[in-house]
Amino acid sequence: MHIIDRRLNPGGKSFANRQRFLRRARAQVRKAVREASSQRSIKDAGKGGEISIPAGGVHEPVLRRSSQGGVRDYVLPGNKKYIEGDGIPRPDQQGGQGSRASDSGEGEDEFRFALSDEEYLDLYLEDLELPDLAKRQVAGATSFQWRQAGYSVSGPPSRISVPRTLRHSMSRRIALKRPKAEEIAALRDEIEKLEREGGHFEELQKLRAELELRLTRSKRIPYIDPVDVRYRRLEANPKPIAKAVMFCLMDVSGSMNEHMKDLAKRFYSLLYLFLTRRYEHVDVVFIRHTHEASEVDEQTFFYSRETGGTVVSTALFKMMDIVRARYPVSEWNIYAAQASDGDNTSSDNSVVLAQLTDVILPVCQYYAYVEVGMEDDDVHPGGAEPSTNLWRAYKRLPPGQPFAMRKVRHRRDIYPVFRELFARRPEGVAGDVA
Repeated sequence: MHIIDRRLNPGGKSFANRQRFLRRARAQVRKAVREASSQRSIKDAGKGGEISIPAGGVHEPVLRRSSQGGVRDYVLPGNKKYIEGDGIPRPDQQGGQGSRASDSGEGEDEFRFALSDEEYLDLYLEDLELPDLAKRQVAGATSFQWRQAGYSVSGPPSRISVPRTLRHSMSRRIALKRPKAEEIAALRDEIEKLEREGGHFEELQKLRAELELRLTRSKRIPYIDPVDVRYRRLEANPKPIAKAVMFCLMDVSGSMNEHMKDLAKRFYSLLYLFLTRRYEHVDVVFIRHTHEASEVDEQTFFYSRETGGTVVSTALFKMMDIVRARYPVSEWNIYAAQASDGDNTSSDNSVVLAQLTDVILPVCQYYAYVEVGMEDDDVHPGGAEPSTNLWRAYKRLPPGQPFAMRKVRHRRDIYPVFRELFARRPEGVAGDVA
C-alpha cells in the first residue's frame, strides 16, 4: 500500500505540529526575522521566505516509517574503549556552523525554516510591538462606486426593469400555455358566426366549452405575476484609487549612524506596507542629502555614508523636481517621509519652511518627519521637547497642514509613533505637529 500525501502542509509535518513548533521556537524565529528584516529591501519587507535559526535542541516533530522495529544489537569492529552496558556520551559541541569542524570556539548547526507572507509579517510587526489593530487600515476609508450588477427579485419600485420583467412574463406564459387574447377573440367570433347561421348545437357546445376553458386559464395565469418582476441590482465596488508615490528623504551625513538609519528603514517599511494596502500601485523614490541632494537606489540610500554639511532644502528642491518630471499631481497621490537627526544649517531653515509651506505641502497627501537618535538619549515620544535646529524650524509651520513629526530613539517606539502619525481622524482634520 502506498500513501500519497497531497495536503498543503509539508509531508510529515501536520498543521498542529507546525503550530507547536512555532510556539516553541517563537523567540528564535522572531530574532531571525528581526535580523533578516534589516537586510531586506523596503518592497520585500512584508514577504515571507526562508530564515535560519540555530538548532539549539529545537526539532520539529516528524513521523517516519521504519523498516525495522524493537531493540537491535550492532557489532562494530575496532572497539577498544567500551564494553557491553556502557553509555556512549554525546560528543562535545565544537566551533563552526553546520558540519564544518573547528579547533576552537563554540557554534551551533543552523535550521532553515520557511515562513509564509502572513507569518513573516506577523512576526515582523510583533518585533515592533504592534497591537492587534495593526491589521486594520490605519487611516482613511475606502471609497466605493455603485455599478450595475445584474438583476434581483427584490428592490425598490424605482429600480424595476420593465424589459426584463416582460421577458420573464412572456417566458412563463409560454411555458404554462396561457391563451393569447387573439385566440380568445377568434373563438368568440366563430361562436357568434355559428349562432347567426344556426349551426349544430353540439358544435356550439364544444366551442363554448373551449372558450370557457381558455378564459379560466387566462384568469388563473396572469399576464404579469410577482415572480416575473425583476429589479436592477447595484453592487458597491471599490473605487479605483489613483497611484501613489512615496518619497523617502534622509540625511546621510556623518552624524547619521547605522542605528539611526535602521530606525529610519523600519519606519519607511511600515509606511510602504501601509500604502500598499490602500493603493494597488506604489512607487518609492529615495533621496539622500548632505549639502547636496541626489536620487539613489535603496542600497545606496541606506548603506552609503558621505561627508559634508547638512542642507535640508536641497532634498526638498530635488523632490519637487522629480514630482514635476514624473509624478503629475493630478494622477498621483504624493506621500513624503523624512528622517534626520535634526541637524541643519541655521540659514537654511527659512528656505525649508518656505519650500514646505508654499510648494510641497499643498500637493502632498501627507508629510511625516521622524527625528531619530541614539537609545541612550532617553527621550520618549511625547516627552521633553527636543532642541535641534530642524525641530524648532518645523514647529513654526502654520497649523492645519498635512504635516506631523515625532521623535524616535528605540525600535519599540517606531509603531506607536507611526500609529500617531497615521491615526484615523475626522474628515477635514489634518495631521498635528507635536
